[in-house]
Formats: sequence, C-alpha cells, structure tokens
Amino acid sequence: MIPSFSLGKGEESGLKDSYELVIVGAGPAGLSAGIYAIRSGLEAVIIDKGLPGGLVVEDPLIENYLGFESIEGEKLAKIFRDHASKYLKIFSNIEVLDVKKVDDTFFISLSSGRVIKSRAVIFSTGTTHKKLNVKGEDEYLGKGVSYCVTCDAYFFKGKKVAVIGGGNSGAIASLYLKDVGVTPTIVEFMPRYMCEKAYQDQIKKKNIEYIMNAQVLEIGGDGSKVKFIRYRDRSTGEERELEVDGVFIYVGLLPQTQSLKSLGLNMDPRGYIITDKKCRTNIKNFYAAGDVTGDSGQIIISAGQGAVAALSAYEDLRL
Repeated sequence: MIPSFSLGKGEESGLKDSYELVIVGAGPAGLSAGIYAIRSGLEAVIIDKGLPGGLVVEDPLIENYLGFESIEGEKLAKIFRDHASKYLKIFSNIEVLDVKKVDDTFFISLSSGRVIKSRAVIFSTGTTHKKLNVKGEDEYLGKGVSYCVTCDAYFFKGKKVAVIGGGNSGAIASLYLKDVGVTPTIVEFMPRYMCEKAYQDQIKKKNIEYIMNAQVLEIGGDGSKVKFIRYRDRSTGEERELEVDGVFIYVGLLPQTQSLKSLGLNMDPRGYIITDKKCRTNIKNFYAAGDVTGDSGQIIISAGQGAVAALSAYEDLRL
C-alpha cells in the first residue's frame, strides 16, 4: 500500500465528495479507527484541522505506552501517522465546521466551503488546552505565555518559568523544562500534589519547587514580555508575586465539539460526547472515540476506542 498523507495548507487533492465513513480528527483514536476501518473493508478517510498526532505531539516524554519504555511524543505521533497513512488518506489543515444529518446521510461542511457526504462518522477531535482566564494571559500569549512546553521551552533556557497546574501534564512539562536547562516552579490550585506518585518522586529528586493551594490572579509584564505572576495563598488569603520570564499553562482540557451544535448529540455537562461501550452515540451511525468522550485522557485508551468505533461502524453498515 502507498502512504498517502496531505501536509499542505488545506490541500484537498484526492478528497472525494462521498465516503462510507469519515473520521474527523487524526489523533491516536482517529488514526487507529482509520486502520481498523480499512482493514474491515470500509471506504474511509481522515480529516483533521491540524497535523496528525493530536496532543501526543506536545508530550515531551511518554513512559506508559505499551511497547515503548520511554519515547518522545513527537516520535510516537510520527509512528502512528506513518502506520495509518499506509492504509488511507489523511487530510490535514482542513477544519470541519459543521455536521448535519438528513435521513441516512451525513453532510460535513469544511473550511474550504466544500460539503462531503458519508454514511457514518467517527468523531475523534480530542481536546484543546483550557485557558486560565486571568489578567495578562491573552496580552502575553507568545510573549512568555505558552500552552506547549515542547514548542517553546528552548526560548527559556537559563531562565525561570511558572508552570500553572500540577497534574500529570504540568508535572511532565516541569520535568522536561528542568532537563533542558530551564528553572520551573509549579503553581497548583489544590492543597496537595495532583500528579502521579512517580512524577512526585521525580519532582522532589530534581528539586523542583511546587507551590500548593495557590490561585493565580494575574500574569504581569512590561508590555513586551512576562515579568511575574501574582497569586493568592488560599490558606492565608495573602497575595504574592513570583518573578518569572515565562508561564506554561496546564490547567485542564476542553472537548473540541464546536462543529456539532446542530446535530443533537447527547453530551455531558462539560461538553464531552456521551457514548455506549461500543462508542455509539444517540445519533445512528455517528460514533465518538478518544479524549472527546471525556475518558481518562490516556493514549492507549484513545487508540483502543478508535478501533472499537471502527468495528462498530463496520457492524452497523455491513452486517
């Protein structure tokens, strides 16, 4: 089979007007779904508004994916992408703006203005970084504020940064920063460690400061770059400032379901798609897999759900 992967800006060469199955999102769930769909005999395609790999690309180091004792997220994402592209077309930099269903056909509106049709859809768009929503966050985005440590750590070598959020993502980001010569301080809202013990042990071993029970109030600077963060000690009410050159924000994720507003899907109060154990939703032949379903946010679970969704689509369309 010939690899087929479109890297161009919204390149649609080869994208047909109609498919049996359209997979929206090219993270672990979508790429896995693509492999299983083609191997089941379904005519399928993958469309993603970014590049294949999803947020895996941003993970500095992954140590809990079966078969890899330790691997950089970017490398694992490339392995996923190369594998899936041997089976089916992956169209990147094309955003799905809307999904409608008329009778038994889905109409998928793209950012290019085209509308493609399908008998079934697997929605695996994953999540995006949640904003902190404090003063200075938007003003200093790209001037010291970042949501991607692997993208921007290089700019802070030899400097001090705050990592807002002490869960697993924040912990991993901090460990990575320390390893590349940046001095991170973790600032966590809760009064306790929020990451796995394995990460806690590494944080302590590397002498990374971990400020707990702290509510960030402001990201401040001189107008051109970040200079400090201001936070409230939640136990005393005292406000303090921490001098930093940059801020990396890891305070959670939001599901990317904006294009589904008109479809009538059942979602939970957070906006995640509700499915059964076979990844079926309340809309016939519409499936959801991966982080967009609000499950544990683990790569291996997303990949497994992608396979389940594709097999469910095969059962419903062909059996």
